[in-house]
Amino acid sequence: MGIEQNIQEVRNRIENACRRGSRSPDEVTLVAITKTHDAKTVRSAFNAGIRHFGENRVQEADVKLVELDDIKEQSTWHMVGHLQTNKVKTAVGLFDIIQSVDSIKLAETLNRNVIKPLPILLEVNVAEEETKSGFDIHELNLALTQMGRLENLEIRGLMTVAPWVDNPEEVRPVFRRLRELAEAQGLGELSMGMTDDFEVAIEEGATMIRVGRAIFGKRRYNQ
Repeated sequence: MGIEQNIQEVRNRIENACRRGSRSPDEVTLVAITKTHDAKTVRSAFNAGIRHFGENRVQEADVKLVELDDIKEQSTWHMVGHLQTNKVKTAVGLFDIIQSVDSIKLAETLNRNVIKPLPILLEVNVAEEETKSGFDIHELNLALTQMGRLENLEIRGLMTVAPWVDNPEEVRPVFRRLRELAEAQGLGELSMGMTDDFEVAIEEGATMIRVGRAIFGKRRYNQ
C-alpha cells in the first residue's frame, strides 16, 4: 500500500483502540516519525493529511526542513530522540516541541536558548532499561520541581519508550504507570506507543502516538 492507504489504516487502528478504551479519536495526536525518510516522502504524508512529524536527529531534520520550508508553518515538528546539549541551539530553531527532555542539564540549556515558552515533555524510563534515556520514576518529582522554575519551558506532559516485545500486552503496565505518573502531577500529555504497541498505549491513555514504520515502511538506511 502507499502512504495514503497506510495512514488510513493507522487511523482505523486508532479509532478501534479508542472505541475499546471509551475515548474519542480526537484525543489522540498521530505523530509521523520520519527518521531516514526523505523530504519527498514527508511531503506525501503531509498531502495525505498528516500535520505532526517527529524526528530523532537534529542534523537530519535540519537538512530535511530546508526542502520543506513551504509547509513548516502548517505543521508541528517534534524532537523525539535523544538531544545533546551541544545541538540545542539548532534544535530550538527547528522543532515546535521537544518530547525527549531527559535531564535537568538539558532543560536548563533549552531554557537559556529560547525566547518564548517552549513546550516540552519529560522522558521517563518507566521500564528502567539501562540502554534507554529518561528520568527514573523516583527522580520525577524533583525534576518537575526544578524545571518548574525555568520560565521559558512549558511542561506539557510525559513521554516513554516501552521495551521491545513480541506481545504488546506485555508493555501495558509500562503505559499504565506513565499515565498514573502524569495524573499524579496534573500533566495532560502522554506520548507513548509506536507502530507495534500504540493500540495498547491508546487504551491506557496516550494522547500522542509516535508511528513511523506503519506509515512509511521500513527505515531507509544507506541512501
